[in-house]
Amino acid sequence: MRDNQSEGIVSRRKLLTGAACAAVAAGVGATSYFVGGPNRVSRSLGKKVIVIGIDGMDPRLSAAMMKAGDLPNLAKMTASGGFSKLGTSIPPQSPVAWSNFINGSGPGSHGIFDFIHRHPHEHCKPYFAAAETLTPEGFVEWGDHQLQLDFWPFNHKPAKTVLRRQGVPFWDYLDAQKIDSVFYDLPSNYPPSPSQYGHHRCVSGMGTPDMLGTYGTYQYFSEDTPAAGVREGGGIRSKLRFENDSARATLIGPPDSFRKSPTPIEIEFEVHRDRQSDAVLLEIQDQKIMLQRGQWSRWTKLDFAISTPKLIPNQHASGICRFFLQEIAPNFRLYVTPINVNPSDPAVQLSEPDDFIENVSEELGLFYTTGFQEDHKARTNGVFNDDEFRRQATNVLEERLALFEYAVENYEDGLLFFYFSSSDLQSHIFWWDESDGNTQHPLISSPEAASRFQYVRDLYQRLDSIIGDINDRYSGKATIIVMSDHGFANFGRQFNLNSWLRDSGYLNPRECTNVLVNGDWSRTRAYGLGINGLYLNLKGREADGVVEPGEEQEQLLRRLKMQLESVRDVNGNQVIRNVYRSSEIYAGDATALAPDLIIGYARGYRASWETCLGELSEDTLRDNTSAWAADHCADALEVPGVLFCNKSIDKTDPSLVDVAPSILQEFGLPTPSTMTGQSIYKS
Repeated sequence: MRDNQSEGIVSRRKLLTGAACAAVAAGVGATSYFVGGPNRVSRSLGKKVIVIGIDGMDPRLSAAMMKAGDLPNLAKMTASGGFSKLGTSIPPQSPVAWSNFINGSGPGSHGIFDFIHRHPHEHCKPYFAAAETLTPEGFVEWGDHQLQLDFWPFNHKPAKTVLRRQGVPFWDYLDAQKIDSVFYDLPSNYPPSPSQYGHHRCVSGMGTPDMLGTYGTYQYFSEDTPAAGVREGGGIRSKLRFENDSARATLIGPPDSFRKSPTPIEIEFEVHRDRQSDAVLLEIQDQKIMLQRGQWSRWTKLDFAISTPKLIPNQHASGICRFFLQEIAPNFRLYVTPINVNPSDPAVQLSEPDDFIENVSEELGLFYTTGFQEDHKARTNGVFNDDEFRRQATNVLEERLALFEYAVENYEDGLLFFYFSSSDLQSHIFWWDESDGNTQHPLISSPEAASRFQYVRDLYQRLDSIIGDINDRYSGKATIIVMSDHGFANFGRQFNLNSWLRDSGYLNPRECTNVLVNGDWSRTRAYGLGINGLYLNLKGREADGVVEPGEEQEQLLRRLKMQLESVRDVNGNQVIRNVYRSSEIYAGDATALAPDLIIGYARGYRASWETCLGELSEDTLRDNTSAWAADHCADALEVPGVLFCNKSIDKTDPSLVDVAPSILQEFGLPTPSTMTGQSIYKS
């Protein structure tokens, strides 16, 4: 669907460029075919394969609940087909794991090694591994504006976001054989990869940004926020000042990207509270929203006018948000979701083909489009309490179930993949298994921890009923696979890798607070970045490398591996189960950005929050006091995923890389040479 007014000097899909905005057009172009179009003739021939991806579903909890009779439908699937642990990626982080699934091969094929990568030649500047926004090149000044013109004779290069996952996704082999595939909320695929033959459809999932170009920035308005406001990881807090129970507030939107000095586009709105009725009236862009305390609004459309030079009409980008009235008095509190890209009129490409998500929205209405939808940042920052987070996460699940029903109702044959995030993001907050080694939660009592863990069990039971419905609908008519990318474990203690490197003499100076800010590269031989990665400051690779390639490099790697695997906590517990050499576990053409060592933490441990972006703390080991109380970024052997199927699983110790070859085999296709995995089924 085209916006005719946006064609010409600028395109609607270039409006959100600049100012570090990650929500930019993918630049993948249209194909000559489109699903449902006149050139489409499916060769699926009635063959059906349904894959349900349940992020973070844990095999130990699943097995225990099946034994107790709490997951009857998965137990039935196990009896008629099979159930197994599913080997995860090294490291077991979601973008790495789902990329293993996508390629049918490991990180050496797809080049995703962590949530965070670095540019070694730019003093290790970090960026999100799965996608990166490229800086624009060239512009024309026009008053207070600057424009990138990508046609001759200018040939400027506007900012754009590119998918950094490499290799061949397995659906390309189906696409080439004219076998339909459709994916809903697929992780590690933003911007969505194109379909060459028009038999692949996809809505992007994890990694899709909000309108601010972030992975989810809520906005929060209260009377007790400091006057200057607060910007925190994942959110913006603003102070409200009431006069006669009315106040003005401002929503911060995307940058006005055509300006020489881009500033955020702001939308003012009014807040009128009625203490007696415990309600509020919000007025925003000619819309009136009435809320009672504890009530969520429906999705609200927002229009962001992006200014352009005179004689050129202003451009517009559409976003959506929901309001949640937490408290009226004595301290007024109002939460606003991250401003999502409007699926009915997307300013950036969210699907392949680009109008696929618009067609979905035409039937379902508005819904979350950001990759991370459960707002865990609002919980860890104290904007939500447990009950409020659970309610917001339930809103997400209800939307996802409506989308799932749409997906099933519009599915005929070929491959259907559907992704559920709830089991991962709710587990990060509510998981605490007292049989998991750590008997005491670092923040709350055992009864409270058990009560929260019951939320996870309840969620598993709800997902079990959904799987039962699919089994009932397609019994004997489809191959059904239920899988997860990894499992879960308590996260009671955190380890600061950079602090350990400092204390062991590998990172300097002693007073360094962040290796990327005030580290002395001339005296630093190794550093940590990302959740599981350790890098040598290698000469010829890093900008100021000091470690000589060859023998010195080898000796240093061997010594670091031995010392790290010997680290013990104050109680004598092993902190790090395995340290992996990337040169020994990765193979392929995409290893240039791989860490030198991958730290596989023992169950109950994980990298500290500071480690991920190169920060140091005084203590190397300490309690995890965040509401984010469970994790999976440990050793891969600690947190395998699950694999259920309604037909026999014939492969011993199946892994994520085996799922794609199995799907191809179901459609009569051989395992391509790009894959290292093998089918879980007999030939």
